[in-house]
Amino acid sequence: MLLGLLSDTHDNLHLLQKALAIFRRENPDVLIHCGDITQPETLAVLNDFPLHCAFGNMDVERDALRRTIQSLHPENEAAPLLKLSLDGHAIAVLHGDKRRLLDEMIHGGQFAYVLHGHTHQRRDEMVGVTRVINPGALSRARWGSPSCALLDLARDDLRVMDIQP
Repeated sequence: MLLGLLSDTHDNLHLLQKALAIFRRENPDVLIHCGDITQPETLAVLNDFPLHCAFGNMDVERDALRRTIQSLHPENEAAPLLKLSLDGHAIAVLHGDKRRLLDEMIHGGQFAYVLHGHTHQRRDEMVGVTRVINPGALSRARWGSPSCALLDLARDDLRVMDIQP
């Protein structure tokens, strides 16, 4: 199973369209957004793929975001913390602004992957049995280019792609 990973779009439709061009070419099975979408209107362009979204600290219109996400595909999910089972892998998805919760998910030993955003920095590291991944920020990236990522669960292979503004 191939996952498309996004975080911290902050309503930047220009860069989101560039990330979607990559995803349309690579054809992931599902998109996972690690928070800070910001406005429900931003989600309208994400209708090509099933979508799981963790709410971030900038996602203040959560009810409207949830309604929009679920209107795109009935199986879509949105919550502050998602606990998914995809292709036999336990995956936690959260934004990461609640540091204690992020640490619990990482160090709890119950997830193969913890996917998060918030820092606007890319991350890929093993912590015990858990692979911790931050695809970087699509908007306002720190210490690097805007980015998105593809995670192949079958091969445990992560590819982070720079997006040129």
